[in-house]
Formats: sequence, C-alpha cells, structure tokens
Amino acid sequence: MSSEKPEHKPRHFLVVVDDTPECRKALRFAARRAHSVENGGVMLLRVTEPPDFQHWMGVGELMREEARQEAESLMTDLAAQVQRDTGMMPLFIIREGSLREEVARVIAEDESVRILVLGASADSSDPGPLVRAFAGELAGSLRIPVTIVPGTLTTEQIDQLS
Repeated sequence: MSSEKPEHKPRHFLVVVDDTPECRKALRFAARRAHSVENGGVMLLRVTEPPDFQHWMGVGELMREEARQEAESLMTDLAAQVQRDTGMMPLFIIREGSLREEVARVIAEDESVRILVLGASADSSDPGPLVRAFAGELAGSLRIPVTIVPGTLTTEQIDQLS
C-alpha cells in the first residue's frame, strides 16, 4: 500500500455570466457550494458574440475590443461578489462565439469543471436559452451535472440550499 496522499484536483463550478439578476443568484449558489467542498472553486464564463460588421476590419476589431472590456468589467464586479461572499477568487474565461457551443467546449476542455450552474429567469414562460438547451435537448450530452438555480429564490433561500 502506498503512503502517498492522493492528488487533490480542483473542482470547479462553472457559471455562465451575464448582467441578469438570475446570474447573480446562480453565482452566489455556486460560490457557496464551491466554498464548502475540498478544492472547490468557481469559474466564470462570459461568451461574447462575434462582431457582425464585416465591411471594415478596424471597426470589427474595435467592436471586439469593446465587448471584451465590457466582459472584463462584468467579471471583475462578479468576482468581487464571490470574494465578499466566500473569500475565494474565481477564474475568468472569456470566449467569442456561440453561447451553447462555447459552454460545451469549456466543459469538454477542462476536466476540473465538475458542475455547470445556470440561473433560470423568474419569468416562468421562458427560463432562458441555456436552461432550455442544457436542461432539455442537450441534457444528456454533457459529462457533468447541471444545476439550475431558480430566479425566484431569495438570498436567504439560496444560502439555506447551498
């Protein structure tokens, strides 16, 4: 029997971020859960749409840079929330492309991602495109579980559940 300790690999909760209230609820849930597990961490993924302006390359690049700056600003703000709530600093990932494809790609590329955490809109008629996709048609295609945090939960309810 070996006396070596097993390797402790990070276990990240992946949160797809935007500027919606349900995103902040999903992030709080993920951060609190990650804080409670050994080697837990939070990964923030922001996917930007590629610029649709093809006439002048310089304008497209400017639009791409502005989108990246907005993504970095949002992630910095959300990281401060995670740090206030748990003392942890999340990892940032910014991708450009199709939202569904990039989420699936990050999960496929990074073995440390253990759970995808999505916030569902409080609007009962439309929980959001990622919730529809990953809880519906793509549910069986992922190698990890998906946790959906209802947008109707209060902070106290999230804290009780996490």
